Order: sequence, then structure tokens, then C-alpha cells
Amino acid sequence: MSEANFSEHFPSESFEDVLAANGEFASAFQGSSLTGSAARGLAIVTCMDSRISPLAAVGMQSGDAKILRNAGARVTEDVLRTLVLATYLLGVNRILVMPHTDCRMAQNEEADIHATISKQFGVDTRSLEFRTVLDQRKALATDVIRIRSYPLLRKGVSVGGAIYNVTTGVLEPIDC
Repeated sequence: MSEANFSEHFPSESFEDVLAANGEFASAFQGSSLTGSAARGLAIVTCMDSRISPLAAVGMQSGDAKILRNAGARVTEDVLRTLVLATYLLGVNRILVMPHTDCRMAQNEEADIHATISKQFGVDTRSLEFRTVLDQRKALATDVIRIRSYPLLRKGVSVGGAIYNVTTGVLEPIDC
């Protein structure tokens, strides 16, 4: 790696649009009275896909819910760690696991993702587990059950799973 990659300077040119938009956002900011708790008691585990606006999809706004995002909306150790904190300290009493249709993590096998990255970018990512799924409903059920059975999660928390349709905006509840 070159020394430039370790520069202490913020790369302003790369984030010019972001900083300008933030200036406008901050000028009309209304969220200063919000607390760190989930006002509506909800945590949503969803994908990082930019087509998903999790709060809007469930009729909520800033301060109402905790949002946890990763590739494929998978329940990882870090998600469990975060949910433990959310259920004990941040007002969460219900959790929705919300993967979505047309997800890249549900369209390829693990080995295919590694091979694509290796071929296109020359990087060996096999030390990572991307947690791809071939059966999204089965993976969702596994993740919901994983949360429900996690011994450190606060007792009495309600956990459900639903698949978000990126074409229609509809949530399809799945029995788990």
C-alpha cells in the first residue's frame, strides 16, 4: 500500500456531494430532541441494499426503531451482540428480520462470489464468509430461530421475519 492510503487528511473531494447535502440537512435539522432508545420498540435487521428505506417501509421515522444492516440481512454474531444491547438498554422489545427480493446474496453461491471478486479484482476473499443463501425463506427461518433461541437476549422479545419486495414495497410475513 502506498503512503497516500494512510493520509490523515479527510478526502473532501470524494465526499463533496455528501458534505454539501449534509449542510442542507443540518440547516433544517429537527432531531435534537430524540433519545438513543427505539421509541416504537422495534429493531429491524435488513440488507445494506440501497433500494430499502427500512423506516419508511414500516411507516416509521427517525428515533422510532434501531436499524441493523449487512449484506443479505443475515443474523451474525455482531447482529446478536447489537440486539442484546438494544433489548436491554435501548428500548427494543420486538425484532423484524427483513431480507429482500432480488438480493445478490441470494442469487449466487458463496464460492461464486469469491470467484467473481478474485477474477475481476485479483483479491482472494475466501477467508470471509459472505453467508449467501440459495433458499431465502429457509435462511430467514434459521435467522429468526437463531435470535429467538439466543440465551443472552432479553426474555419476552417478539421476533418475526418478512421478505421485503423491492419492486412493490410489500412486506411478506414468513412463518418461522
